[in-house]
Amino acid sequence: MAKACSSFFALFKHRYLIGQLVRRDVLLKYRGSFLGIGWSFLYPLLLLAVFSLVFGRFMGGTWPRYGEAPQALVIYCGLVVFTPFAEILGSAPRLLLGYQNYVKKIIFPTEILPVMQVFSASVHALANAAILFAATVLICGFQPTQLLLPLMLLPPLLLALGVAWLLAAAGVFVRDLVHVMPVFSQVLMFLSPVVYPAELVPHQFRWLVLVNPLAPMIENVRATLLSGSGPDWIAWCVTLTVGMAAATLGLTFFLRGKEEFADVL
Repeated sequence: MAKACSSFFALFKHRYLIGQLVRRDVLLKYRGSFLGIGWSFLYPLLLLAVFSLVFGRFMGGTWPRYGEAPQALVIYCGLVVFTPFAEILGSAPRLLLGYQNYVKKIIFPTEILPVMQVFSASVHALANAAILFAATVLICGFQPTQLLLPLMLLPPLLLALGVAWLLAAAGVFVRDLVHVMPVFSQVLMFLSPVVYPAELVPHQFRWLVLVNPLAPMIENVRATLLSGSGPDWIAWCVTLTVGMAAATLGLTFFLRGKEEFADVL
């Protein structure tokens, strides 16, 4: 555990390298496309337009808890939290397999690769959050609590970082995770209050929401942007603690297996 804590501070030394890797990874995703990185903003705009059409025009209605906020915005709040996390679940198990040349270099700090992956996913998450924030202000009006959105996204970022370290290390030894995690992410989406309000979950299954750390993270984003009442700070502190614990445990697990990565690959 102490080694993991010292490694957190050591990551700061590699900030330039992490930045270059993130830049390279983001640009590679859009290499050869006409709009390039502009897709990071166009895609959420198109997704929001489709949501507005389906849940606004076709299905209609609002969720009473969030006043007159359109269903499209309520669901989009859930996706802003869940989508980057699902991206990490699907790609982390094969991360080190795709960077074998780096892993086999003794002097390369492989622990920065999951950090790069999370930051790369965060680029798209920030684009989604910016579109969501602008749409919320435009449709529902500005409220001071909306400025707390970046703070509400900190716990899911830490949780994703811990999961990335854990799955990246485990994926080297258990190759089946590459196939299991995309399925798990789909199941997790339906177990999280992304497309439905948490209060609609039957009482006998409410424990599934209570043990899911993504649930209070999603609800806090909605409360911050839509309700005007502000987040549940107790829930935020709990999820922040969970995120910090996940990041610490994930890095500890990664560092323990680090010396064996090159041999297994």
